[in-house]
Amino acid sequence: MVYFVGAGCGAADLITVRGMRFLQKADVVIYAGSLVNPELLDYAKAGCKIFNSATMTLEEVVSEMKSAEEKNLMTVRLHTGDQSIYGAVREQMDVLDQLNIPYESCPGVSACFGAASSLNLEFTLPEVSQSLIITRMEGKTSVPEKESIQSFSIHHATMAIYLSTSMLEELSKRLIEGGYEKTTPAALIYKATWPEEKRFVCTIESLAETAKANNITKTALVLVGDVITHSNYAKSRLYAADFETEFRKIKK
Repeated sequence: MVYFVGAGCGAADLITVRGMRFLQKADVVIYAGSLVNPELLDYAKAGCKIFNSATMTLEEVVSEMKSAEEKNLMTVRLHTGDQSIYGAVREQMDVLDQLNIPYESCPGVSACFGAASSLNLEFTLPEVSQSLIITRMEGKTSVPEKESIQSFSIHHATMAIYLSTSMLEELSKRLIEGGYEKTTPAALIYKATWPEEKRFVCTIESLAETAKANNITKTALVLVGDVITHSNYAKSRLYAADFETEFRKIKK
């Protein structure tokens, strides 16, 4: 059996309890290199075979899974954050389907949620933004034209932008072209929830300058939107005294 496990966004204790238990039982662990906190490997039992997928091709990863399955061993494929976001897991699962090897997924905490916790943010403030857009700039992996940064910017929703730290000048340009003001709040979070985390609140216009001044070139997440400064929002109706729910009557 192969278990695809989300390692969480950085801190070793932010993996789920289920994910930790899978790691403790695994006979083989294939982890996503420097993107996964190495402290998580301490959960593995003695004798567990551990592979760093940063040095492996897809074929080599699947080969180790196949070899373990033939020996009736349990494999954990440990991905950064939550593997459903930019995890490249579907291609692995499709090959496992062809080989009739069973697998299961265990979710993890993605970087945008780790970043929100580091800044004590709520992404969805009433009358500011009720949507979170998770996206990226195109790099080695292309982005569909209909999902351009400019097209998403039109909505003025909260945005979490992954895998784009090396392109911040172009990112800022596209955000502004799409409709955000230059002074719209932004945040740059380097290695959210890791011990070496760094976080900076700036504006869309100053993203590249902020990164350069703090020597941030990779492994950072960009957040954009007025929720970052959490001003001029409306209180939730959920807890209003004049709002009745199934569990609470109106209180005068």
